[in-house]
Amino acid sequence: MVNSLDQLAGLRRMFASRQLRIVTFASATPEVGKSTLVANVAVELARQGQEVLVVDENDGNNLAAFFDLPAKGDLAQVLRGKQALEEALLSPFAGVCILPAGGLSGRLARLSAAERKALQNGIQALPRPIDVLLVDSSPDYMKGLSPWSLAGETVMVVSGARDAITDAYAMIRKISESFDRRHFRILVNRVKNTEGGRVIFGNLKNVAAQRGIALLEYGGAIPFDSAVRQLGQLYQPIVKVLPDSPAAVALRGFASSLYEWPDAEYERGGVEQFVAQMLHSTPSATTRVLPA
Repeated sequence: MVNSLDQLAGLRRMFASRQLRIVTFASATPEVGKSTLVANVAVELARQGQEVLVVDENDGNNLAAFFDLPAKGDLAQVLRGKQALEEALLSPFAGVCILPAGGLSGRLARLSAAERKALQNGIQALPRPIDVLLVDSSPDYMKGLSPWSLAGETVMVVSGARDAITDAYAMIRKISESFDRRHFRILVNRVKNTEGGRVIFGNLKNVAAQRGIALLEYGGAIPFDSAVRQLGQLYQPIVKVLPDSPAAVALRGFASSLYEWPDAEYERGGVEQFVAQMLHSTPSATTRVLPA
């Protein structure tokens, strides 16, 4: 117990400077469990003492639905001046706030000056500083990458299904060629064991390296656990309800690994500086608008 407490205290000290960590979760297919992973990672980080803001770009099966929370608004209404950003936030657990942003994937790259100002003002008005910004990325970007992820780490979530692996490689290649992004972390979900996850990662890494596409880094493997889905139907994250289950242990390990990732320039300025940089960079992040 003492060792566990010492480790937790050490992790908190590492984030005492309130440097911002930005992680975008992307997937090439919707069946790999990306949003469930994001929900659990957010809760686990909050349990470790972090203030977490999750930008949820998904429509339909989004994080509000995962936590069974009625939406109070969304980023679109904030940008129209209909409500303050703080009023649109959902808080399923202490230390976790969710900003619904579905439906904006086709517009975020071309906001008006007034809309950009509204977003910056809303971020600056948040009552607590943000330690970690997680982005549950929309799959609807033509070039595969959300403007939120133009800075920070990109985690590609894949599963062991053959189509999922093929699609993940294709998406990595598209992002790499479109944005000169050369580094991705691979998180393998729903595998039988850790060894299986490493095999899948190894295959992806070798192909990407041989073709000069990108440098892939192993982010971890989350074992298949039927309890994850069952608890999802009860609107509960497995890291809270069954913290000693294999899936929860693996998720906790991944969340803790974020503290060990190298710092980047954007992290020293906090979330306000990041949003300003992201808005300045978005014209290159071309998106497609899906039909209503």
